[in-house]
Amino acid sequence: MALITLRKNLYRLSDFRMHGAALKSQPLNHVHKVVKERLCPWFCSRQPEPFRIRFHHAHCKKFNSKNGNDLHPLSGPVFSQISDWVRLEQNVKNGESQTFYKRLSNLTSSEEVLSFISTMETLPDTMAAGALQRICEVEKKDGDQGLPKEILENSIFQALCFQLEKEPSQLSNTTLVTALQALILLHVDPQSSLLLNLVAECQNRLKKGGLEVRNLCILGESLIRLHSSGCVTLELIINQLQGEKLETFTPEDIVALYRILQACAEKVDEHQTFLNKINNFSLSIVSNLSPKLISQMLTALVVLDQSQAFPLIIKLGRYVVRHVPHFTNEELRRVLEAFMYFGYHDRFFTKALENRVAAVCLTLHPEVVCGVMEYCGRKRILSKPILNAVADTFVCQSEKFSPSQISALMEPFGKLNYLPPNASALFRKLENVLFTHFDYFPPETLLKLLHSCSLNECHPVNFMSKIFNPFFLQRLQGEESRLDRLSRARLTQLFLTSVLECPFYKGPKLLRKYQVKSFVTPCCSLETPMDSQLYKSVKIGLIDLLGARLYFAPKVLTPYCYTVDVEIKLDEEGFVLPFTVNEDIHERIALCIDGPKRFCSNSKHLLGQEAIKQRHLRLLGYQVVQIPYYEIGMLNSRRELVEYLQRKLFSQNTVHWQER
Repeated sequence: MALITLRKNLYRLSDFRMHGAALKSQPLNHVHKVVKERLCPWFCSRQPEPFRIRFHHAHCKKFNSKNGNDLHPLSGPVFSQISDWVRLEQNVKNGESQTFYKRLSNLTSSEEVLSFISTMETLPDTMAAGALQRICEVEKKDGDQGLPKEILENSIFQALCFQLEKEPSQLSNTTLVTALQALILLHVDPQSSLLLNLVAECQNRLKKGGLEVRNLCILGESLIRLHSSGCVTLELIINQLQGEKLETFTPEDIVALYRILQACAEKVDEHQTFLNKINNFSLSIVSNLSPKLISQMLTALVVLDQSQAFPLIIKLGRYVVRHVPHFTNEELRRVLEAFMYFGYHDRFFTKALENRVAAVCLTLHPEVVCGVMEYCGRKRILSKPILNAVADTFVCQSEKFSPSQISALMEPFGKLNYLPPNASALFRKLENVLFTHFDYFPPETLLKLLHSCSLNECHPVNFMSKIFNPFFLQRLQGEESRLDRLSRARLTQLFLTSVLECPFYKGPKLLRKYQVKSFVTPCCSLETPMDSQLYKSVKIGLIDLLGARLYFAPKVLTPYCYTVDVEIKLDEEGFVLPFTVNEDIHERIALCIDGPKRFCSNSKHLLGQEAIKQRHLRLLGYQVVQIPYYEIGMLNSRRELVEYLQRKLFSQNTVHWQER
């Protein structure tokens, strides 16, 4: 059997000075012999560490974040764009050098670069650094991997490295930091004499205060990538950059500055005045930022908790729209994380996201797919193009998603109360995955997943006996003495669903000790609280209609855990009873006073948790009357309000209420 759907029958990278040694002053085989042993340990094949942002901010609480106070200051690729041949040529006056860099920029592989270098009689240090830079660029096109063995053992490449290591104090500032940057990106062993000498020379010049803005930024990002010197050296770089005019910074420098501050996030309070200055200045450069730089700036703003820089966030959001088709998977994921963190969204970004996802969803990384779905869920965005494309992707490529990713992918369908056109195939695929990999799903993840399925009437009947089983509940409880309240509420609602909507379910029942008495709690709720302003308007109309405040009661907790916004009691003859009367009640009217937060954003489509509530109340015998905010907003007078409520509540032309 498939997951059963009742009533629908659907079972979801400045100064270069010309000096240096001649590469060919010695035969290449001699150079090779001298440096081979020294260079062997320089390079290692360590894989780049995966970075993820974790937050410790109040914004995250409403998103049910589990990261607590665990803050990781770094994330993703640390360097700004390396390719900057215009800058190199501007700092070289010699025509031969300009020709060198022009030819170098047209080479597309490390082999071509080394072959080109081997034809030169001499190679100044500036050109040696430029050659390393170009090798780094072409290698990075194929991913963040170490150099191939044949490049490492190439005598020209080894001579390049040896030339830079020999007398680092004679290198220009730009040559020094450029060489350091490229070698770090090529995964040179941090403990090698080559890198240690270059780092030591950089730190020595830093203490003397002789580095320009661009070189300070490159050095800062290089040290971050190297995980070197902690925040001490970075603080020195920040202090020197504070003395510079921001107007002299390029957009790349500004983003690099954000990322250096990001690496010292624990001292953000000390730097807040400087950050405010940077945030204000950054408004003038947003239009010049590349997709990568925008992604990096947003990430830094998140880690540095710059919620007060909302004008900058809004402007970044506007320019993000035009870059959505050009973001890499990782860049798009970080943009989405930042928007969720700051609570930002707009319809133009949603439209651009729809176009991107609908076109390339099958090729998106699972983390990006889940990020898009989480964004839609948190912002209550009912985007059918996105939801439909994701549903198709899961049906075709379910094997590429992990259990936690499957849960993150499926939950928005329940929250947004939406069934895609291929709902039957979607939930049949989900059921097959659960049958095959049930034990691989963490208990809490599994509960969230199955609960979300029930919100839009796709009831996990074949798994209810497993989740109500004491063994599963023990696993769910873990080492704690009791279950958290949200898990108990989900279990209770699933149990209520089994009773009301799946009468054919005959498996184990949920023990009372795991049940809650109300789905409404201050911290975590399965119901959206009633809009107080909307209630005040409705209350005035109800008093006029019924004659007195006595004839209706607000926020009534039912025996079935749901809280009714307003309850009206009728006797057998249709008379309205005072709310204090508990006898001779023939019918109960449940008014659902639905404010905007109970609907998908900018739509009249109820959220899943409200749809299941109204569905259950009807099955429990209530006459459910929906009073949506968009209908109340169209009324122009008190009289229109009373007439509207009369039409909603009663079919007769006159209304009766019971005297005390």
